[in-house]
Amino acid sequence: MNYPQNLKLGDTIGICAPSGGIVEPEKIERLEMAINNLKKMGYKVIETKNVRTETKGRSANGKQRAKEFMELLENDDVKLIIFATGGDFLFEMLDYLDFETLKKIKPTWIQGYSDITTIGFLFTTILEIPNMYCQTIKDYAENPLGRNLIDALKIESGEKVIQKSFEKCEKASEVFKNQEPTLTEKVYWNNITKEKRIEMQGRTIGGCLDSLKIFFGTKYDNISNYVEKYKNDGIIWFLECFEMSTPEVYRILWQMKNAGYFKNCKGIIFGRPLFIRNDYDITFNEAVHQALKDTNIPIICDADIGHVSPQLAIVNGGILKITSENGKGIVETFLK
Repeated sequence: MNYPQNLKLGDTIGICAPSGGIVEPEKIERLEMAINNLKKMGYKVIETKNVRTETKGRSANGKQRAKEFMELLENDDVKLIIFATGGDFLFEMLDYLDFETLKKIKPTWIQGYSDITTIGFLFTTILEIPNMYCQTIKDYAENPLGRNLIDALKIESGEKVIQKSFEKCEKASEVFKNQEPTLTEKVYWNNITKEKRIEMQGRTIGGCLDSLKIFFGTKYDNISNYVEKYKNDGIIWFLECFEMSTPEVYRILWQMKNAGYFKNCKGIIFGRPLFIRNDYDITFNEAVHQALKDTNIPIICDADIGHVSPQLAIVNGGILKITSENGKGIVETFLK
């Protein structure tokens, strides 16, 4: 793997908007607060032209978004890019990225989740550049900063971090209702394959299923090569869902299984789903189990990953050791 340089105090953090932009006054206010917090911590911060614009769900057209992203990647001062927000249309800029050029320039840490999966996944599987699956820039407005946000910066700085599962999380129906999450629900990691204790270690691959599904069978699909190249490390998939029905979850996982994407897999960890419709009275965990029960792969559900806050800092392309027992989880990250 081609690890980026370690982030240091005094380095520049870039902000760009490869999907949606930030335009609502309250979100602009949080963006400003986040920038001020990062500056107080000792970082320099720059943002590209269209971070604060949006039309029909896009900060700009695909070509312009790719251009602004490349501007940050080619800036030697920028050691970390934290994306503005997710959305639905990041895929439009992919055809404007020159992957041969991307292979030649210095690796840079990038951070985001949800629709950001679209670029983070390609950084992992095609460029073999690890990246951070964690919250976007507005969350750095928190005061004090959540430990997951601090952990993300620590990992990007090369520090060894052991993350523990949280005690409380949001109620899914309350997500997006408040600027900062209200943590009221008990966190419980479920070992749905019935092991009392699951311990898995391997090189990670994953993200948001809503975005991942668009890659399958396209020219951007390098999954089979990735899971074969790193078979000696073993593969851990981390997955989460934004919005879909449980039959759709079942279908996507069935497709992945039969495409060979779970080859060399040592374990799968699912984050808490957000807008999930339980058609036919099938729950999310049931859909996962029905799709994958014949693989004999250890599976953890309801972990601190994804849209239902808080979420742990997951290095996509790094080696993780994940332990789940008695509803509690531990994630240890190895940058190798």
